Amino acid sequence: MGDRPNHFPKAEVKVAYSAMAIYVMFRVEDRYVRAVAAEHQDDVWKDSCVEFFFTPDSDISIGYFNIEMNCGGTMLFHFQPGAGKDRIIIPKSESNKIYGYHSLPRIIDPELVQPVTWTVEYSIPINLLRRYCPVTTPAPQVEWRANFYKCADNTSHPHWLTWSPIDLPKPNFHVPQSFGILQFE
Repeated sequence: MGDRPNHFPKAEVKVAYSAMAIYVMFRVEDRYVRAVAAEHQDDVWKDSCVEFFFTPDSDISIGYFNIEMNCGGTMLFHFQPGAGKDRIIIPKSESNKIYGYHSLPRIIDPELVQPVTWTVEYSIPINLLRRYCPVTTPAPQVEWRANFYKCADNTSHPHWLTWSPIDLPKPNFHVPQSFGILQFE
């Protein structure tokens, strides 16, 4: 998004599902890694961060979720009911139902400048999503709309990378019409 950054980390993501949850795992080969957001719902996108924005259906008009997690496992979790509508900050009591793992310490300050590979993983309960919007239960051939991002706004080498292209001159990940198709097998 925008000009190609000097630092272009390699980010990979895998998504799986069960009757109970969606499972997401990011693996990032990175450098200039930082994590200072310490509490869930803090500004994690300013740190070395990966993000999963998704509509749990093929119809983006029902709204979308954004789960953003920095390399230290601190998470931001919101529901966006639709374009131009007020976001819903998922309460911490509900956000804590997302079980996660992270390979780096929670706080990284000063920034790590040497190359490092880090991972974050989490599971999202399907019933938690249903509290905010209709959910098409994952199954073979079911499609959701989604995008995956890697960003690091306040590191020494900021960057904004997307899985499904967003054609905008400045970073903005809140563009559900640019979400790609996530088809379950």
